[in-house]
Amino acid sequence: MRAPRTLTSLDEADSGDHVCQMLDHADDVIDRSRAFVADGALHRDKVVIVGPMPRTESGFPRVVLDPARLRGSLLAAVRREAATAGRQGFRSLRVLHHVGPGCCPEQAEELLRSELDLEEFAADTGALVVCAYHGPDWDLPTLQRIGCVHPHWLGSRPVSPAFRVFRAGKESWAVNGIVDSDGAAAFGAVVCALLAQAATVRLLCHTLEFFDAAGMSALADAVRLLPDRKIVLEGGNDTVRLSWELSGFAGPDVPVVMAP
Repeated sequence: MRAPRTLTSLDEADSGDHVCQMLDHADDVIDRSRAFVADGALHRDKVVIVGPMPRTESGFPRVVLDPARLRGSLLAAVRREAATAGRQGFRSLRVLHHVGPGCCPEQAEELLRSELDLEEFAADTGALVVCAYHGPDWDLPTLQRIGCVHPHWLGSRPVSPAFRVFRAGKESWAVNGIVDSDGAAAFGAVVCALLAQAATVRLLCHTLEFFDAAGMSALADAVRLLPDRKIVLEGGNDTVRLSWELSGFAGPDVPVVMAP
């Protein structure tokens, strides 16, 4: 069972993990990730690097992908590499994605969608995916949205809200932690991104500790934005279900189903 956790180094990362590595301004992503790349050979993993790893770096067999030259999405590219890994004799895939400096709002939405795709890919295939960000290069709202869709965190300071949304089985996403006013905007953005890809989104809330009115409003607004979409909220406690009803959201205009 995958569960959110904070890492002290990339040595603790394992198959199926999707890690957000937050770097300081002076950190060099290559130096900080050299052991992670080298361990690919030790564990018989195919190493895929997305970003500015110089092709002249020697000593480690790997595939280097330039984001500006990808044919299609990043997800399609890593899936192609995963499809050939077994035939090439590799155990699995490990991906180091060095994400470039901050982007405009439209690109931020695409980045969130890409991170959700990578989370789904890691969980469903057992690949190990590390996404490295230089924190000072990004605005706080974007970092918050990105952080909360990585179940695993490595860095000097957390910048994401106190919740995580991560893949839990083939048909579901788990919500862990606290969704309150501080994280409501990020939560709404994640739900919108999920609904844009599926008519029904199943959210498992068994480990959701607290869900306040702001979080519920963000959920209701998100599901209203897209027609013919539905959220199934499963495992919420009695307090969550009662609060949902008392807040006036338990009506046909808000297609959210509260399930045991």
